[in-house]
Amino acid sequence: QLQLVESGGGLVQPGGSLRLSCAASGFTLDTYAIGWFRQAPGKGREGVSCISTRGSTNYADPVEGRFAISRDNRKNTVYLQMNSLKPEDTAVYYCAVRRPMLRSICEFSDEYYYWGQGTQVTVSS
Repeated sequence: QLQLVESGGGLVQPGGSLRLSCAASGFTLDTYAIGWFRQAPGKGREGVSCISTRGSTNYADPVEGRFAISRDNRKNTVYLQMNSLKPEDTAVYYCAVRRPMLRSICEFSDEYYYWGQGTQVTVSS
């Protein structure tokens, strides 16, 4: 059974850090680009970061310099390190698998066709 499971969310104070994990089972992540997305209450889903199979990364402007995406193919897991968190980072965070395509560099507008169930991140004092 193919499965993506996010974990690591929680409640954190402004300025704090969290590390999200996206673990795959039933398939290997190393042949796919992976994206992190988020959806805040009352808002649409937005791209946060993505990483290609070759390790090239892309970040949304609001998180550039604060978040870092990485992958550990031995653990079949992709991570999102989130630092200097702000209340506006509050959202449900999802990881997703990008449909294979010739272009290596990932974009948030690419087709992501397999999603995890999400993990809640709340930034509040």
